[in-house]
Amino acid sequence: MTTTSTASPAYWEPLWADGRRYRQLCETEKQLMAQHLGPGKGRPALDIGSGDGSLACHLHHELGYRTTGVDCSPSALALAAAQDTGSGPTWHCADITTDDLTTLPEPAYALVTCRLVYRWMDDKSGFLDRVRQLLAPGGTFWVVTEVAGRRTTTDPDLLGLGIPPADAELLTTGWSVVRTADLGVLCCYTLRP
Repeated sequence: MTTTSTASPAYWEPLWADGRRYRQLCETEKQLMAQHLGPGKGRPALDIGSGDGSLACHLHHELGYRTTGVDCSPSALALAAAQDTGSGPTWHCADITTDDLTTLPEPAYALVTCRLVYRWMDDKSGFLDRVRQLLAPGGTFWVVTEVAGRRTTTDPDLLGLGIPPADAELLTTGWSVVRTADLGVLCCYTLRP
């Protein structure tokens, strides 16, 4: 039996195409971004796994970044583009884990975000290496992920959504600045080289 990688377009496209939607940004998360990321001032930002585009749109319209949303699902990007018909983010269909990074609109980004995405990366170390390649000097990597053991449920499918301590340690190793903020079952990480 073959299994589909949870970081691949083959996994995500049917979910988005069938109408699946995911946790929306909350006001506390928006406040944390304003506090930890500050104003974009037109600097480039890359939102990895942008899904319906809510984070990319927030970065672009509210914080002032020049944002590109990248996702491996064409259906997710179509949804994002349909919801933001103005002069919002640009949308780029790519698998960030395998595609050529030089096809992205910018060679480097002042901000790279990944919200509810890190947990799904099969090769987390390789993914983090690619993010470091994309960050401009002095850039920021913003990660929001669920942490294992924080849900109050006995549903094994939901309990498996959080990252274990080893994945959290891998995420935070090798950065000169690591800041965290808790949001219930989620944790926000501000990481700088």
